[in-house]
Amino acid sequence: MSDDTKNRFSRRELLAGAGAAGVATLLGPTARASAAAPSAGAAAVSVATKGSYETVPLRQESISVSAIQSRVRSVDLRDLDRTMKANVDHVLKLIDIAQGSVEEWGGERRWGGKQDLICMHEFPIQGFQPWTRAELNRVALELPGPETEAIGERAKHYGCYIAFGCYAKDKDWPRHVINMSVIVGPTGEIVAKHWKARNILGLFGEFALIGTTVYDVLDRYVEMYGWDATLPVARTDIGNIAMTAVGIEPLLYQCLALKGAEILIMTVTGGSNAESAKMTARYNRIYTVGVGNSVSPDNIGFTESAGAEDEGTVICDPRGNYLARTSNHHEDIASTRIPIADFRKTRRFPEIPVALYRPVLAGYEPLFGPNNFLEKLPETYQEAGALVRSKLRGD
Repeated sequence: MSDDTKNRFSRRELLAGAGAAGVATLLGPTARASAAAPSAGAAAVSVATKGSYETVPLRQESISVSAIQSRVRSVDLRDLDRTMKANVDHVLKLIDIAQGSVEEWGGERRWGGKQDLICMHEFPIQGFQPWTRAELNRVALELPGPETEAIGERAKHYGCYIAFGCYAKDKDWPRHVINMSVIVGPTGEIVAKHWKARNILGLFGEFALIGTTVYDVLDRYVEMYGWDATLPVARTDIGNIAMTAVGIEPLLYQCLALKGAEILIMTVTGGSNAESAKMTARYNRIYTVGVGNSVSPDNIGFTESAGAEDEGTVICDPRGNYLARTSNHHEDIASTRIPIADFRKTRRFPEIPVALYRPVLAGYEPLFGPNNFLEKLPETYQEAGALVRSKLRGD
């Protein structure tokens, strides 16, 4: 282990308030998620202890959940305001459809029942393109902003929670663009903002993603918000909800479950979540919502079917059974009922022999370390790819 690596590791131990290296330090913690991030001096990491974990009282015994499999249609930088508004309007229409109360029916609920939680995929508002950093800063949303306020109005009208992903910016992180998962509550306000934990590096050949994740700025993130905010769980009156846009990351999903997540919303635009959601539910004994995108005509640079699969959007129970799933690769909605109160009363965590695994996790050194966006922000996917290749060479 290099001196730099040792120094970073010691610093993180100190920040976490840990007296010795261990799994909690290496894997990071989560926190009570809210619109305002907790301070670095916040309480210790919130994690399940002998089956007990932090919650708030539930407002009802069971909840109705809908996952909307919608198109990806990227905003046009040449006509940004109009195309952004068109995407927001489409999102609002889909929310109305999920609630059975479309405008053409006079706003009355004429089909189905009230939904307590509506889940959307990673980029329903802005879409996805290999934008430069300057372009992404034009596309990124303010939180709160007019787009989230419009969605908040729907959440307040229906008395529900609405979860979706977006590119976002933050005044405390100039020029950074964050891949953010957002939950808006029944008051119409944002109740949780979950940064993407990390990007999968080395997957795109000569290119790499330039959206900032927790791992990209880990030390500063912990200094600002505390370890408990690195893997957040929103403790709401319909259950403990976690969101992630990270794909193929079983250890991350397990840590979120150990933090008390009861419902995990998995949003990865460009790929089916069905199998991942199923396995995650089974292995961690939680409810999962795997939200994929539909066939997407007219998305610049991509074929209509890019990332759309017939198994795309599912809701799974803690045994990994499909409670609901979309029937095709078009825009569709999967809906089900979750007995959240009964689950909370009877939940049993998988027994994880931490003492057995701690030496391996403490000694393992990943190929790509944290903090790569602290010194210099890559401006393009090509520059990000060069950064990844430099790490592969050990520069």
